Amino acid sequence: MSGSLRCAIVAVFVVGFRQRNPGAVVNAVFAYLGTYIPDAVERASAIEFRPWQRLYVAAAMLLHAIGMLGPYDDIRWWDHVTHTMSASIVGGATFVAAKRYGKDPLPLTLESVITLGVLWELIEYLIHATANRLGVDPVLVFYSRKDTVLDLVFNLLGAFLVILFGDRHLANLVESDG
Repeated sequence: MSGSLRCAIVAVFVVGFRQRNPGAVVNAVFAYLGTYIPDAVERASAIEFRPWQRLYVAAAMLLHAIGMLGPYDDIRWWDHVTHTMSASIVGGATFVAAKRYGKDPLPLTLESVITLGVLWELIEYLIHATANRLGVDPVLVFYSRKDTVLDLVFNLLGAFLVILFGDRHLANLVESDG
């Protein structure tokens, strides 16, 4: 199934290229690469992802890539869903790492999601401002301060979902044979 989602991301790349939409093209490339995160993690560690976990990562990448073709502008909730999913992936990785090292995952999960969320928003703003200054299309779009605050709120939602459900749904990533 992840392969089908990768093909869909390639389709987003093609559409973005045909529309001369650099944001869609660049984001599709990163989204495509992001679908290989579970493979890379498995090769580097003694854990194995469940099929639904692979699908979740790939779906998050696809939704982000599709968003660059218009849904971020046209569908109010699209950004909220992608931020929640992306934050839950970051939070999930932190949760698993904390558990594997015998640390309390609650503060570390929140800290990582907040820190990376703020960093992402800053990068988004700087890329947009720089592109505007240079007179080129930005690959990331800064909408407003209100949007930034909402993005951070939905990032926290993703973190809280991981904290609430991580023990149950990420146990296979915490346990290791090694």
